[in-house]
Amino acid sequence: MRAARTLAVTATAFAAVGLAAPLAAATHGPTQAVSAHQVDRGGDGANSVTVSPFAVHQGGILTISVRNCPGGRVTSNAFPTVTLSGNVNGVSTATARIHDHATPGQYNLAVQCNGRTLTQTFRVLAGQGAQGGLGGSLAPSSTEMAVGGSLVAAAALGGGLFIARRRMSGGRA
Repeated sequence: MRAARTLAVTATAFAAVGLAAPLAAATHGPTQAVSAHQVDRGGDGANSVTVSPFAVHQGGILTISVRNCPGGRVTSNAFPTVTLSGNVNGVSTATARIHDHATPGQYNLAVQCNGRTLTQTFRVLAGQGAQGGLGGSLAPSSTEMAVGGSLVAAAALGGGLFIARRRMSGGRA
């Protein structure tokens, strides 16, 4: 009898782990690292243009920084023209909101500064990005609901088997 109980508990544990494994694997998918070369490239050393972040979602905010440029305009097909401002320690900045309808892919921006044109590349990603900061107002996905329901069903089945076996053996532990 003890072997049967042990087998039932072991099978239930393996079923619970087996049902939870796909969700665990799905939440730790491939990551895309952005190297320092991608983030800080462009310029000629004296007038360096940097963008942050290098990869930005449609509708996201892109920050452009330019060294040794007291003012100028920044243009791109991915966002409306913006003006550099706030020359702090020799660095001017501008923020641009990427168009919601911008096609995902590689884009160039051009900075008009002191009669020169400096360029930089950046990437537009599909979608609106993470829905962070909503305070738990998002419902669980259908996958999460299916895994959770399966785990509850497996626990109920295991508990039922345990009680049935206990009653059949006369209530002895």
